[in-house]
Amino acid sequence: MSLKRILLLCAVLVAAAATAFASPVVSDLPTVAHVDLQRYLGRWYEIARYPNRFEKQCDRDVTATYSMRPDGRINVLNACVKADGTPYNATGWAKVVDTATNAKLKVTFFWPFFGNYWVLELGQNYDYAVIGEPSRGYLWILSRSPQMSPEQYASIISRLAARGYDAGKLLRVRQTAH
Repeated sequence: MSLKRILLLCAVLVAAAATAFASPVVSDLPTVAHVDLQRYLGRWYEIARYPNRFEKQCDRDVTATYSMRPDGRINVLNACVKADGTPYNATGWAKVVDTATNAKLKVTFFWPFFGNYWVLELGQNYDYAVIGEPSRGYLWILSRSPQMSPEQYASIISRLAARGYDAGKLLRVRQTAH
């Protein structure tokens, strides 16, 4: 086989692999118009999420706490309780990638690998947030309190399909604090 054919074959294989591992983007995913980062900081309780590999050990009481770093990045502390009752924590950091809105961030728990963190909905009083990303593979519903009213939850759920999310895939998170 000639060198030219080998190079062509390698190029085709690289392109095929890149296509296979790329995150599919269903359509544009609108975010909120603006996030006031100072108001967004603090503790959030996870009300529901799409199941994912990095939270599979979490049985209950899942929280995310955000704090501002001196360099303008955001500290991220995710915490939960495992089924055996032991606490689990994961620390990372986030950076804003859309400074016009502050609604699109990149988060890492294992640098240099980042994931998208887009604020899709945000309560007027920053009492709840819906977080997703363009491939629709991840979704979180967060609240400032451990419990969310059934009406508020149903209202959020009713808007997910229009964004390309399947509400049936959501896993409700057990929060034992009241």
